[in-house]
Amino acid sequence: ESSIEIHRSALENLVSVIRTTTSSMTSVPKPLKYLKPHYGTLVDIFEQWSDAQNKRALASILSLLGMVYDKENNRECLKYRLLAGYENETISEWGHEYVRHLAMEIGLEYSANVEDDEQSVEYLVPVALEAVAFFFKHNAEVDAIDLLEELNLHEAVVNYVTKDTFERVCMYMISCSPLLPPPADTNYLLTARTIYRKLGKPAQCLPLSIRLGRSDLIKEDWESCTTRVEKAQLAFIMARQQVHMPELIDDDDEELKACMNNTNLSKNYLNLARDLELLDPKTPEDIYKSHLENTRADATLDSARHNLASTFVNAFVNAGYGTDKLMTTEAEGKEWVFKNKDMGMLSASASLGMIMLWDVEDGLLQVDKYLYSSDNHIKAGAVFAIGMLTTSVHDETDSAKALLSEYITENNPAIVKLAAICGLGVAYAGTNREEILELLLPIISDTDITIDLSSMAALAAGLVCVGTGNGDVSPVILQAMMERMDSELNHKYARFMALGLSLLFLGTQDTYDTIRETLKAVTHPIGKQASVLMQVCAYAGTGNVLEVQKMLHLCAEHLGEKEDQLPQAFAVLGVGLISMGEGIGSEMSLRTFDHLMQYGEPYVRRAVPLAMALVCASNPVVGVLDTLNKFSHDNDKSVASSAIFAMGVVGAGTNNARLAQLLRQLATYYHKDADLLFVVRIAQGLLHMGKGTMTVNPYHHDRSLLSHTALAGLLVPIIAMTNAEKLIMTDSHFLMYFLARAMYPRFLITFNEQLENVSASARVGQAVDAVGQVGRPKNITGFQTHETPVLLAHSERAELATDKYIPLTNVLEGFVILTKNPDYQEDEESL
Repeated sequence: ESSIEIHRSALENLVSVIRTTTSSMTSVPKPLKYLKPHYGTLVDIFEQWSDAQNKRALASILSLLGMVYDKENNRECLKYRLLAGYENETISEWGHEYVRHLAMEIGLEYSANVEDDEQSVEYLVPVALEAVAFFFKHNAEVDAIDLLEELNLHEAVVNYVTKDTFERVCMYMISCSPLLPPPADTNYLLTARTIYRKLGKPAQCLPLSIRLGRSDLIKEDWESCTTRVEKAQLAFIMARQQVHMPELIDDDDEELKACMNNTNLSKNYLNLARDLELLDPKTPEDIYKSHLENTRADATLDSARHNLASTFVNAFVNAGYGTDKLMTTEAEGKEWVFKNKDMGMLSASASLGMIMLWDVEDGLLQVDKYLYSSDNHIKAGAVFAIGMLTTSVHDETDSAKALLSEYITENNPAIVKLAAICGLGVAYAGTNREEILELLLPIISDTDITIDLSSMAALAAGLVCVGTGNGDVSPVILQAMMERMDSELNHKYARFMALGLSLLFLGTQDTYDTIRETLKAVTHPIGKQASVLMQVCAYAGTGNVLEVQKMLHLCAEHLGEKEDQLPQAFAVLGVGLISMGEGIGSEMSLRTFDHLMQYGEPYVRRAVPLAMALVCASNPVVGVLDTLNKFSHDNDKSVASSAIFAMGVVGAGTNNARLAQLLRQLATYYHKDADLLFVVRIAQGLLHMGKGTMTVNPYHHDRSLLSHTALAGLLVPIIAMTNAEKLIMTDSHFLMYFLARAMYPRFLITFNEQLENVSASARVGQAVDAVGQVGRPKNITGFQTHETPVLLAHSERAELATDKYIPLTNVLEGFVILTKNPDYQEDEESL
C-alpha cells in the first residue's frame, strides 16, 4: 500500500499483537514465529519508506525481530534500535529480555570498534545509559554494572544508585575487584567507596580505604563522620587492622584514643572469658590428656625437653588470661623457669608475655622480677616478654620502647640484645615509626656483630615497616647482604634477613622491581631466596593467577645436588600465600598441593604442609586435616614435623575435637622421638590457644581485610619451620612467640552509644555468599541465636536477631557499637 495512514495503523496493530500474545517459557511467541519468513521483506520495506515516524515504528519492530533472526551477527537489534531512537524510555517497550540482549550487542559493538581504532564509540554511550537506567529500575543492578564495565564507564554507576540498591551494587563491585586486572580492580573499590560516601556510610568506606592502603582516604572517612560515636566505630576497625593514626583525634579525647589504641582489649577479652566461664587456668596436662594416650612413656626421659613443650602449651592455652599454674603463681614461677635449660629458660620467662598478652600494666609488673635475674637467658626472656605483651595495644607511655631501648645497646650480652630486637619487632609491627628504626638500622648494617643479630634486626625492621616499601630500610638490608661473607650468609638465621626485606613489600604488588634488580648482584644463594620471597610477599592475598603460575614453574624445576633449594620451598609457600584471600583460588591451590606432594622434590614436599596451613589458618576443614594427618606419618622427618605444626596452625584456637584426637594419636605414635613429640605438643597448645577463643587467621572484617601485621606474625614461625631441625627443634623455639602478632580474639562484643557493654540478640551461622542475588537473600544459614558477646568461627557470620538496635557497621565482628532504633516497637507479649 502507498498510503502512509494505512502503514501507521498496520504497524500499531502489529505492535499490539506482538505485545499481547503470551507464550509459555519453552516456546517461541507466535508472532515472532510467523514473522520469521517475512523478516527480509520487512527490512526491504524499511529501506523504501520515506516517512520518518513510520520508519521509526518499523525499526523498533525490526530491532525486536533482529534479536531472534540476526543470522550474520550484524548486531541488527542494536542497529535498528539506534534508528528507532531510544528517548523517553522507548527502550523498555519490548521488555527485560530484549534489553539484556541489546546490552550484549552494545558490548560486542564496543569491543569491535575499539579493536578497529578508527571508529568513535561515543554513539553507543546514550543508548547504553538508557539500558542501565532500565536495569536499575528493574532490580538488575548486576547487568547494569557489567554493561558499564564493558564500556569503561563504571564510575557512572554512582549516578544511578539509591539507598535501596547501594548495598547490592557495592557488594557486587567489591567481590568483582579481585577478579579484575589492574588498574580496574582498584577503580572498582574506589567507585564502591564513592557510593558509600554519597550515602553517608563512613564505616563501610573505611575498610575500602584500608584495602587501598591510602591514608588520605582514611582521613577523609574520619572527617566525614557526623557523630562522635561513628568515629569510635571507625577507631575500633582501625585498631583491629593496626592502622594507628592518633593525629586524627583531639588531644583531650581520651575515650576515642582508648578505642584506637585498643587499650580495653584485655578487659573486654576477660569479660568474654567470664561470660563463657573460661577464667580457670589450665595446665598442660589438661591439654595432653595423657591418660587417653595408650603409652605410659616415662615423662622424665627428656625432662627439660618435656618441660619446654609444656612451657609453650601453657603459654598458648592461657594466652591473654593473665593467670596460669606454672608461671604467674608466686611459688611455682621461679621454680618452673629453672626446670628448663639455656634457651628453654628464655622461652619460659618469655611465656609470661604471652600469658599477660594485651595487659600492659599488670604484665610489666609480672615480668619485672625476671629483668634483674643474674642468668642472661632468663633476663632475655623477660625482655622479649615486654615486647610481646604490648602487641596490638598502643599505650600512651610507649613503655616497650622505653624499656627495650636500654637492652639493645652495646654493653648487653648478645642473647639479651637478640631478645630486645625481637621484642621491638613484635611490639611495633606495622607502626612505621622513625625512632624504632633508628634503634634497629645500625644493628643491621654493623658487620662486626654476629649475623643472627643482624638478621633478627632486619626482620624486626621488616615487621615495623610491613607493607610500606620503606625506602630507608631496604637499602640497609641489601647492603648488609652484600657485605657479609658467604660463610655468614649460610647461617640458619640468614633467611630472616630475606624475610625482613620481603615484609617491607607485603601486599604492595609490583613496586619492588629495582630492589629485585639489585638482589641479582648478591652472588650468595640468599639473593635468589630473597628475590622469590619478595615476589611472594608482594602479591600475598591478591589471588593473582599469573604469579601463582610463576611460583609453580619454580616448584617444578629439578635442581642438582649442589643448588640451593630454599627458593623452591618459598615458592610453594607463595602458592598458598598468593591464593589465600580468595575462595576459589585457595581451593585450587589445595588441589595443586596434592600434585606437588606426589611429584615434588624433597624440599618442595617439606613446604607443602606449611603452605596448606597458610591457606586454612584457624579454619579446620575436614579434607585438609585428613591430608595433613596422612603427611604427619611420612618417612621424611621434615615433612612429618611440618605437617604436625600445620595441623596446629589449621586448628589454632578452635578446640576442634577431631583434631585433638588426631594429635593425641600422634603423641602415642611418636612417643620415642623427642623432636617430633615436641612439635606434637606445640600443635596441641596451638589447637587450644586461648582456651578456644582466638584465631591466627590474618583475614578479618568478614574475610575482606588482610591484616599485614598478623600475616607477618604468622610467616615468621612458618619460615622457621622450613629448617625445623636447626631452628624450632634446637635452640630457636622462641620464634613461635611471633605468633602473638597474629593472635586475636574471634569475638563479637556490642556497645551502646556511651561505649558501655550492652547485650543484644545475635544470630550466628555459616556465611552464605549472597553476591549478585536478587531480592533480599539470607546472609547466613543454620544459625543459632545467642546473646552477645559471642564467638565467631572462621566461616561464620553474625547478624542482629531483632530490630531493637541499629549497628554502625554492616559487618558484625570484633567491637560493634549499636544505636537504639527509634522506630522499634516491642511486642505486646513482652510488655
